[in-house]
This record gives sequence, C-alpha cells and structure tokens, in this order.
Amino acid sequence: MTVQKTRSALRENTEAIIIAIIIAMFIRTFIVQAFKIPSGSMLETLQIGDQILVNKFIYGVKIPFTNGKTIIPVKNPEKGDIVVFKYPEDPSKDFIKRVVATAGDTLEIVNKQLFINGKLVKDEPYAIHKDRQIIPGKFTTRDNHRKITIPENKIFVMGDNRDNSHDSRFWGFVDLTAVRGEAFIIYWSWEKNKGVRWNRLGNLLM
Repeated sequence: MTVQKTRSALRENTEAIIIAIIIAMFIRTFIVQAFKIPSGSMLETLQIGDQILVNKFIYGVKIPFTNGKTIIPVKNPEKGDIVVFKYPEDPSKDFIKRVVATAGDTLEIVNKQLFINGKLVKDEPYAIHKDRQIIPGKFTTRDNHRKITIPENKIFVMGDNRDNSHDSRFWGFVDLTAVRGEAFIIYWSWEKNKGVRWNRLGNLLM
C-alpha cells in the first residue's frame, strides 16, 4: 500500500507540473510575455534594467509556424503604442519602440521635428532630444527624413530617446506580422550598483 500511495503521489505531482508548464507556455505564447530592457533607446520612458510585461493578445493571436498569421485581433497598433517586434534585419532579435505612424500616414522629419500628415506632432511629452546638433539628411536620416507614405500592413516606429535610437528612420518599416505585442506595465526594475528601483514597479506604460 505504501508503494502504491508513493507512486500515486508521484504521478499526481508529475501531472501537476506538466499541466503547469503547459499553461505557462500557453500564456507566454498567446497572452502575456516578460521582456527586459537592455538599452537606452526608450529613455526616459524605459530605463536600462526595467522588466516589462507585453500584451500579446491585443493585436491578435499569432499562430505558431504560420509566418505571423493572426486570428482574433482586438486592434491594430496605433500611434503612441509601445510595441515589441521582431527586428526586420534580424528576426531572432526583439526590439521595442513607439509607433509614430501607421498605414496611409505620411511622415517627414525636418530638423528633428516630426510631421505626420503634414502637421507638426506636438503632443509627444515622452520624446527627448539630448544632442543639440542637427545632422543634415545627406549624412543620416536621424534628424531629417524625406516625406514618405506608410504602406499597408506596416508601421513606422521610433525610440523615445530620439537622438540615440536605431529605428525605422534607419532600417524602414515594421510589418504587422512581426509585431509581438504591446508593452503595458513595468513589473520589476533593477539598476546596477544601486539595486531595485522601487518607484518604477507597477508603472503603467503610456
């Protein structure tokens, strides 16, 4: 009896662990996933060492092994959303940036000023410029970008740290199938040599 009870308990525990793993994988794949911020391209909104949760359901469920086929979309990425996506030049890497333009929009950057559909974008309290130098467009597209129209099923993204972000200004559009989800909260934050940044825990991302 003792042996049978031991085997029964072992089987129950094993089944519970397997079920827990399956549920965790399901949540990570389709609902929410954690990411860690490794760079300062989204300063001051996101600090190096912030750990965030990303809503993977809001833009639709991506079916595995279907090259980004989506079902049950709640909405498409909108201007102002902070999104995690597969880096177009190396899909094995995940990038995080803010959406500044969507399909059908025209975009132009003149001396660091962003124009969408011919109008200067003024309501960007999160955008920062730390470099006073303005570089002409013939040298780089960082501060000056010719007028373009965002194609269908594409978005144009930029980091909030506008002078130090490798984004759509340099490598182009992000396809909607490459978008993994929308970042919505900081659940943990750690600064090297200083420890936990308690004031950042639970901050909603906007």
